[in-house]
Amino acid sequence: MERNTDNCALPLGSKAPYFSLPGTDGRIYTISNFKDSKVLVVVFTCNHCPYAQAYEPRLCQIAETYSQQGVSFVAINANDAAGYPEEDMDHMKQRARKLGNPYPYLQDESQVAAKAYDAACTPECFVFDSNQILVYHGAVDDNHIDQNNVSNHFLRDAIDAALSGKVPETQLSSVIGCTIKWK
Repeated sequence: MERNTDNCALPLGSKAPYFSLPGTDGRIYTISNFKDSKVLVVVFTCNHCPYAQAYEPRLCQIAETYSQQGVSFVAINANDAAGYPEEDMDHMKQRARKLGNPYPYLQDESQVAAKAYDAACTPECFVFDSNQILVYHGAVDDNHIDQNNVSNHFLRDAIDAALSGKVPETQLSSVIGCTIKWK
């Protein structure tokens, strides 16, 4: 699925919507856990989508690169685990261990967070500045197949701009991925 992010219910300049979700580490995370972050990256992702799987190593690498600069990442899985058992918490824990996720991986079983963010695809990125104001919504980059042939590093560029107190040159990009599996 390709999603145009121009007409989303969460427009640029919006405050990060509240969430309270369980993580694969057994903790409950809220948006308040990230209040001291210079930049917050929220990524809606999942276990089974080939697009999400292709981007996992890149997301881990980006998170590790920026963690020392006060950038926080959080991944949220909003897929319906009843219809897609590979999306349940046990499978999420296995996947997080396998990848060595350097960020929390949260389950949005009620899909309330996904609806609040108006997320539709996996992976779909939201970048918030130090005031938790949305400055970027879209894709990680423009080549899910080959990270060595990326022309536009949308996520990295948005993080760099937000860290510098600037508006990203690209604030919206189309997202290519699997649809969130709604209940």
